[in-house]
Amino acid sequence: MACATSMVGVFAAAETIGKTPNGLALIGGVESMSGIQIGLNQKLSTWLRKFFQGKSLAQRADMLADLPLKDVKLHIPSITNRTTGLSMGEGTEIMSKTWSISRASQDDLALLTHQRAVAAWDKGFFADLVIPVDGVAKDTIPRADTTREKLAKLKPVFDTSAAGTLTAGNSSPLTDGAAGIWLADEAGLKRLPEHTPRVRLVDWEMSGVDILKDGLLMAPAFAIPRLLARHNLRYDSIALWEIHEAFSAQVLCHVAALESKTWLTDRVGVSADLGAFPWERFNPNGGSVALGHPFGATGARILSQTVKELAGFPPQSLAIVSICTDGGLGAVVLLSSS
Repeated sequence: MACATSMVGVFAAAETIGKTPNGLALIGGVESMSGIQIGLNQKLSTWLRKFFQGKSLAQRADMLADLPLKDVKLHIPSITNRTTGLSMGEGTEIMSKTWSISRASQDDLALLTHQRAVAAWDKGFFADLVIPVDGVAKDTIPRADTTREKLAKLKPVFDTSAAGTLTAGNSSPLTDGAAGIWLADEAGLKRLPEHTPRVRLVDWEMSGVDILKDGLLMAPAFAIPRLLARHNLRYDSIALWEIHEAFSAQVLCHVAALESKTWLTDRVGVSADLGAFPWERFNPNGGSVALGHPFGATGARILSQTVKELAGFPPQSLAIVSICTDGGLGAVVLLSSS
């Protein structure tokens, strides 16, 4: 499930938590985007193995004549979709054009998420959520000095033509990180410290879409309305929205679809009036554009961030956490404060 992996792990644990003797599960994920392994093609790999199996310098010297120089190729992994061959950024460029998402609106959202992430760090929101590793005790990506003018100067990186809108400033960075979260039933809660923030997992929805028809990262725009309709909820019934920011454009595409009656009725099959999206309740402590996106860790990171925020809301307040993933998949969860 790529970007939603550690959140889907929570769903899997929720299915089995009642069958465990202690009622407690720990779910997490880790990703090191700076340490991706570079591979060798088969001919060069085979030659290297034989070369190091040589029992003497003379044998190895003789093998140098057989070095397949014309076949020396490195395999550098790329983040591309297996069906289209396009990266997520290229796929999102197509989505942004389909939904007429402007460069300015993307930059505005990127600026907002940096400002909120910086403010959250300054007020200590992340202090007990982040564990120091190798002397690093604070996210290094949120930029207090970024401005609308600075973002506007960045060049598009996925569509480099005049029509391109996605830049390094309004896209999530590829980062290293790890995150974990507890899942517990009533018995398990008694084993955790009383001060541990806690909320109730109400329900979840997973969707898959035709990426050639609907867009690579549009699955949450199917899952969210279906989840809300199942519980007779509207957008303004949700007190806290945490939407993964793979790209500012992807978030804006989702909201545009959520507010489109044609999309809801014709594509999603939801006829209920869900209202307008409450932007003021969106990612109050910043999102992935500012905080980073280590794929395997992102789900648990967003969930832990949501749990801490929602735990301070009045009882029965609701939150939606939404994550899009490569391959046209998406996962959405509904949470409630105790």
